[in-house]
Order: sequence, then structure tokens, then C-alpha cells
Amino acid sequence: MAQAAAPKPQRPVNYDDIVALPEGIVGEIIDGELITHPRPAPPHAESSTNLTGLIVGPFRFGIGGPGGWVILDEPEIQFAHHTLVPDLAGWRKERLPRLPQEGPLRVAPDWACEVLSPTTESDDRRRKLRIYAEHHVAHAWLLDPLIRTLEVLRLQQGQWLIAGLYGGDETVRAEPFDAIELPLRLVWGGRDD
Repeated sequence: MAQAAAPKPQRPVNYDDIVALPEGIVGEIIDGELITHPRPAPPHAESSTNLTGLIVGPFRFGIGGPGGWVILDEPEIQFAHHTLVPDLAGWRKERLPRLPQEGPLRVAPDWACEVLSPTTESDDRRRKLRIYAEHHVAHAWLLDPLIRTLEVLRLQQGQWLIAGLYGGDETVRAEPFDAIELPLRLVWGGRDD
């Protein structure tokens, strides 16, 4: 009787595995597992870009808003043994006065935004929100450009509370960026913007 080959022991996944990925593949380490997916599809990239354009002026540079934030597209962030790549993330400047020159950031953001897609939504909602809560990220947004919704979540006593649920062409004030009005029709783009 033939004996089954013993499985080769695998080394733990680490940041070098992310660095080794081919161009155009986003890699994250969640619960010790390397999760990969391609760069966002055009509707997702457009919504992320448009949202960035709407909040960076007022919140990073103080143009028509309070300033005081650092906002980045797809930053790699180390959360203990996890490495996550939110679509957008923001830090109050006093918490992140300087960006590191290389490697993942090691300061949890004050806000993270995930642009949902059919391939990432499950991990975004279940696993990444849990990690954000464990590391005291105060606000999370779940943006769905296909059904045109924005879920605004606030961390309170370790649990996510829905601070707002918006959609369509509404103009909203969404925490933590509620100092300005955010016209969602501009976020979705692709229409008469």
C-alpha cells in the first residue's frame, strides 16, 4: 500500500511574500494568510479617485475645510501580524507627522475606506473591519460604487456602529469628514459630472 506524502511544512507568510507579487496584484496578510487580488476595476478606481479628490483639498490642505489630515490611496499598513491595504486611509497629522520612506506604515489610521467589489467584500466586511476595530481605527467607510451606497461606521467601545447609510445622489455630511458636504453623485462619476 502506497504511503501518502507528508505535506511540506510551510513557513509563515510575511511581508516579503507581498513584495514578491507580480505588478498589478494587491497583497494583504490577514490572519496569517496571503490574500491577493488584482487592482480595482474601473468603476471602483473611479469612485476611489473621486472621493480622494473631494476630501484631500479640505482635509489635507485646508482648502475649504479644516485641514489637519494625511490621506493616502492604497497604503500598506502593518497591524501587528496583519498587513492591510485599505483603498483609502487617513490619519490626523498629529498622529502621523511624517511618512516613512519605505515599507508599510505602522500607525493605525483614524479612518479607513474600503471600496467594495464582489471579490473583496467578504474580507472587507468580516476580516478587515475586525482588525480595524482591534487596532482602534475610529471610523470606517464601506463604499459600493455598483449599488451606489456609502456606509459610515464609527467605533464605539470596540464595536462598529452605523453612523450613516447613504446612497444615490444624496449630498451628505459623513463622519469624520462632516465639516464639508459630500455630493455622492460626484463620487460615483461616470455620469454627467
